Amino acid sequence: MVSFLLRRIGVMLVTALCLTFIVFYLTNLPAKLDTLAKTQAGSRISDAEVASWLERNGYNRPMLLRYGEWLGVAPGWTREDPDGSTTGRCHRLAGVTDPAAAPTHCGLFQGYWGNSTRFRAPVSDVIGARLGATGLLMMWVLIVMVPMALIVGVLAGMREGSRTDRTLSTFAIASTATPEYVSGVVFIALLASSTIGLSPLLVSWGWIDGPVLFQGNARSALEKITFWNFALPVMTIALYGMGYIARITRASMTEVMTQQYIRTARLKGVSFANIVLRHALRNALIAPFTVIMLQIPWLLNGVVIVEVLFSYPGFGWTLFEAAANNDIELLLAASVVAVLVVLVTQLISDIGYVWLNPRIRIS
Repeated sequence: MVSFLLRRIGVMLVTALCLTFIVFYLTNLPAKLDTLAKTQAGSRISDAEVASWLERNGYNRPMLLRYGEWLGVAPGWTREDPDGSTTGRCHRLAGVTDPAAAPTHCGLFQGYWGNSTRFRAPVSDVIGARLGATGLLMMWVLIVMVPMALIVGVLAGMREGSRTDRTLSTFAIASTATPEYVSGVVFIALLASSTIGLSPLLVSWGWIDGPVLFQGNARSALEKITFWNFALPVMTIALYGMGYIARITRASMTEVMTQQYIRTARLKGVSFANIVLRHALRNALIAPFTVIMLQIPWLLNGVVIVEVLFSYPGFGWTLFEAAANNDIELLLAASVVAVLVVLVTQLISDIGYVWLNPRIRIS
């Protein structure tokens, strides 16, 4: 197991370096840098002024060297100002004015993530706050999505071809086939609109005091989460993700129920409930466990539509804002977080797979 973990960690580090370099290269293309200069210095500046701004801010250096500066393995750039003072990358990131007090290396490995040009704040502060908001959303989505998906999948797979199987399978396929931007708009129209849907009817009956049943804007959930301001984004994401998990669980359960040891347990007179709970369920959960772990990076990066739709300023909303405003430092930090989440969840998934399947553990 130790050698397995060491190999996996080594592969993770190499993969992370390759993926972050690709993202760094794409976000630092000449067209992107020109757009950044015009965004920061003015959209009407000339090409010569753009080149001057890029030179003053260290963007005219070779790509590999700047990638090393961003990682923190290469010294940060410095330059002499006309007044004789020294400035550079590390002076700005560390917030020091004394050249002697500035560190020579200031990158990812030293904890310097840069400054966001969109939010005018350190990237680490922006990412930390937004990750916390998305973490709450992910937690409630998993609490709702995973049990419902497993129940639907197990019930459908217990008796293949039955009416229950066909009904639950149809529901799972329909939920997966409906994109979040469709189900989210439908939920808002039906439950969070004061002119159409269910809310005007409930108001006319006197069953609710406010104009709407649910809130279509989840920004207030940052201060205090309630059922009424957080249910719609959670339902939108959970409904889309549970169908896939339910289908995988159903297929795995169907396969397990046809195995020889299940038939032997039936011939011995073991009750059907004990067969499902004690013999079939653990083996049937091997494939869904991997799929569930893969939902975590999907939730982190795939909630962009839902967070923008419900105005919830989480990680996905921040990623959208960074891309729309060409915030290079924030995009790079978000890519690092996304890569790490994917790789760590993959490692946890592999460990869990080995634990659930003794044949893999023995081999």
